[in-house]
Amino acid sequence: MRAWAPGSSWLAAASNTSHLEPAAQELRDQGAEVLVVPTDVRVPDQVERLMGETLKQFGALDILVNNAAGNFICPAEKLSPNGWNAVINIVLNGTFYCSRAAGLRMIESRRGGNILNIVAAYAWTGGPGTIHSACAKAGVVTMTRTLAVEWARFKIRVNAIAPGPVETEGAGSRLWATPEVREAMLRGVPRGRIGEPQEIAHAAAYLVSDFADFITGEVLVMDGGQWLGKGMFGALSD
Repeated sequence: MRAWAPGSSWLAAASNTSHLEPAAQELRDQGAEVLVVPTDVRVPDQVERLMGETLKQFGALDILVNNAAGNFICPAEKLSPNGWNAVINIVLNGTFYCSRAAGLRMIESRRGGNILNIVAAYAWTGGPGTIHSACAKAGVVTMTRTLAVEWARFKIRVNAIAPGPVETEGAGSRLWATPEVREAMLRGVPRGRIGEPQEIAHAAAYLVSDFADFITGEVLVMDGGQWLGKGMFGALSD
């Protein structure tokens, strides 16, 4: 179970099929074997089918990355039950369904494995305007640490990355859609910039590699110091 290398095998799964083929082709262009399986992680039967297709194609499952998410800005008093459930079902339930399905295969194989969850720092600070996502991510943080302990005896490591603002189309269009909002957000990042997707990818590759074999139950924050806040010294330096 090493970090990505040419010739490795990948499974790409998402409910939005328009995202799958471009990502799969990018991996193929770099020498990877890729299986594409459209999957709604909110539906356990589809998750089971996903895992079955993986084993059928590749014969083993070594790494699972739970990156499915849903988010939008909405004050709690205006959030409908449907809006709440839409995010909870993707982020919290979907992560459990996928982790359980993959974990069972990893346990049965006796090879062990790695599960990496993508969360957010507002899971422990709170997220005004994103109560649905903050609560769901908080559940995933707890799930990460719980499974890390329960499944360590099966040689399964479970970790998480908590990215801050990262330069992606989805986040930018929803969370800092205007220059004014972007500038205000950046004032709260001591590092003074937005993160790059490749930085998250490098950290993910490390956490699921043999180099991190003694790390489990960890949540790696990558937000330029945003969640720590500026405090008194930040104010003095402005």
